[in-house]
Amino acid sequence: MSPIIFIITMTALIPLIMAFIAFWLPTLNPDSEKMSPYECGFDPLGTARLPFSIRFFLVAILFMLFDLEIALLLPLPWGDQLSTPLSTIMWTAIILILLTLGLIYEWLQGGLEWAE
Repeated sequence: MSPIIFIITMTALIPLIMAFIAFWLPTLNPDSEKMSPYECGFDPLGTARLPFSIRFFLVAILFMLFDLEIALLLPLPWGDQLSTPLSTIMWTAIILILLTLGLIYEWLQGGLEWAE
């Protein structure tokens, strides 16, 4: 068998096996808790007029803000190959310093405390 046919076969076979396992495995042990709808931390069958904790949304927004560092730092390995890698390192350091200062500020303000 030629290497090209082997690679194409493996490329098709591995995802098919993984998809089969992903569809077959959860049906082995169905549970009422797992089968119930759960949306945004609220009971979907209850009333919509109940007050909710703003902490839930604050922590979600903070997670999204600090998770952006991955998107901002993702091109870093390619940025080292530029003609001026020093500028790439400088911008990376600025981004990390700003994120660290923001994390320290949120920590000191108590924004990361889940329970009061």
